[in-house]
Amino acid sequence: MPVRPLDILNKSLKSPVIVRLKGGREFRGTLDGYDIHMNLVLLNAEEIQNGEIVRKVGSVIIRGDTVVFISPSVGGE
Repeated sequence: MPVRPLDILNKSLKSPVIVRLKGGREFRGTLDGYDIHMNLVLLNAEEIQNGEIVRKVGSVIIRGDTVVFISPSVGGE
């Protein structure tokens, strides 16, 4: 059975994730929702650079076409 990206995202709902965007920006937060275009909603989000919190942004919507990768966040929240 093939692995589908949206199935993996569904398993990550309500879990902490790190999202890297084109241009190198990264956000860490709780994945609250997504759609078929991989637009993401993160809660309690923080922008991070070099593993350090740059600023807390709260709730954020990230356009799917800017996402490079999404990964589980370990020990960050």
